[in-house]
Amino acid sequence: MNKDLLKSDPHLQGGCVSCHKGNPAGADKAAAHRGMNRRPSDNPDTCASCHGEISGTYKLSLHYTTAGFRNIVSARFSPEEKKTYDAKVFEQSCRSCHASCGDCHVKSPIISGVNLGLLDGHRFVRKDEGKTCALCHGGRVYPEFTGEYGGRADVHYQKGMLCTDCHKAEQMHGDGKAYASRREVANKPSCIDCHDPTEGSDQAVGTHAEHGDGDFVSCSACHSSAAYRNCSGCHLGGGAMATPAMHLGINPRNPEQVTTLRLIPTVRDTFKSAGIRQADFDALPNYWDTVPHNTRKRTDRTRDCDVCHVEKENFLTEEKLIPGGSQANKKLIFQMR
Repeated sequence: MNKDLLKSDPHLQGGCVSCHKGNPAGADKAAAHRGMNRRPSDNPDTCASCHGEISGTYKLSLHYTTAGFRNIVSARFSPEEKKTYDAKVFEQSCRSCHASCGDCHVKSPIISGVNLGLLDGHRFVRKDEGKTCALCHGGRVYPEFTGEYGGRADVHYQKGMLCTDCHKAEQMHGDGKAYASRREVANKPSCIDCHDPTEGSDQAVGTHAEHGDGDFVSCSACHSSAAYRNCSGCHLGGGAMATPAMHLGINPRNPEQVTTLRLIPTVRDTFKSAGIRQADFDALPNYWDTVPHNTRKRTDRTRDCDVCHVEKENFLTEEKLIPGGSQANKKLIFQMR
């Protein structure tokens, strides 16, 4: 703690006990720390005295509830398995990804027991994506964005843009509605927020129109520049294996669209150690629509139409599907005309 911060940072005007509690009358360290709350912002009400509106919406945000981890996979479970999952898996494992206000604004989040410590000597910072976003989303999104996972960095990153240039504060803090997954969030960013497919050269406008201006063929299907991280064989407590690949196929959430798909690591015995057999495993596919953060204007697919229309590179085929995967995967295979 830099003592000068006590005078300059308004968050510290009330002293340590205003957030961390403890016993200010304690004569030694042990006594002073008795009853201390190490992570006060785990409860957003701690911040509500000054940030009432934001704290209220954040309680319903996906960063706080981690509802996406709970709701999507639950479709594979029987009613009894859902109860087991809630008790033995979600609260003990999935909820460890729950982010408090302090994880973004004071101290780096703890990932697998490791963190980078205070962001700036207990100074409350507005944003520091490299020490916050990059840790929680460093398995795939951030390394793809910066080019650390092979290939070239995302053009937006090369131009100096960072996470919050697209993912605005309202999306991070929530809008007051409890969403079941990130796909339902109303204010998530879209390519066409900045890029109008009806503008540009005649060739670009014509090509975008032929592919449905993002409706029939997603933007990422053509503009993802390289293979991205795909994970497989995930087992509770045992991790997963990761390999680079690019998959093109039918969007499981929109069967009228061809898009980039990411292999999600749930396999039939992922939750076996918790006594969950996944009675309805085949209800969901193992591949889900994704927007890899490695965007480029020019890719092998934008330079040469034959890559897709003749060579049929990157498209899912029955031979490429994950062994022992869900029967629903077959519905994502797109037959190029």
